[in-house]
This record gives sequence, structure tokens and C-alpha cells, in this order.
Amino acid sequence: MKEQQTVANFLAEHDMDAPPAYRLLDLTAEVGELAKDANESTDYGATPESISVNEDEIGDTLFALLSLAESVDIDASDALNEAISKYESRIETTGDAGSGR
Repeated sequence: MKEQQTVANFLAEHDMDAPPAYRLLDLTAEVGELAKDANESTDYGATPESISVNEDEIGDTLFALLSLAESVDIDASDALNEAISKYESRIETTGDAGSGR
């Protein structure tokens, strides 16, 4: 994934090495900020059609996710393709992409 390499280059250029646990905590914080945007913009779910999230927060979340993938040596593109295959298989088998758990 081109984006993962861009993130890897940025991290290296700015000496931003961090252990995977830190990367995961950062990702969790960024997802929390997206959830905050969603909660506030929908009046905590009362008006789901009014959802709004900041593009900047989506970018921060993607950056954190790709940083985590890089730190655990997982190719994000391969992981995404595997997930899509899994969901396609579920749809073919059960008619639903959910895991049913």
C-alpha cells in the first residue's frame, strides 16, 4: 500500500520510532476522537442522520493504523485484501458480512 510506505518514510525521516503497544494506544485514542465527533454531532445517537466527523480525525486515525501495521511488519494492503475476502465468503455463505458472534 503506497500510503503505508508514505507513513513509514515519514516516521523514519522524523525519527518517530515507537513500540507497537504505543502505536495501538495511539490508534485507540484516534478512534475515540472519531467516536466523540459522532456522539456530539448526533446528539449521542438521537439524530443518527446528522453524523459528522472531521476529515482531519479520519486522517489521524489512518496514520495511526498504518503506523501500527508498519511497527508489527504487516502489509496493510494484504491485510485489507484478506478482510475483504473473508467478508465476501461470509456473504456467500450466510448472506451477511457479519461474523454472527
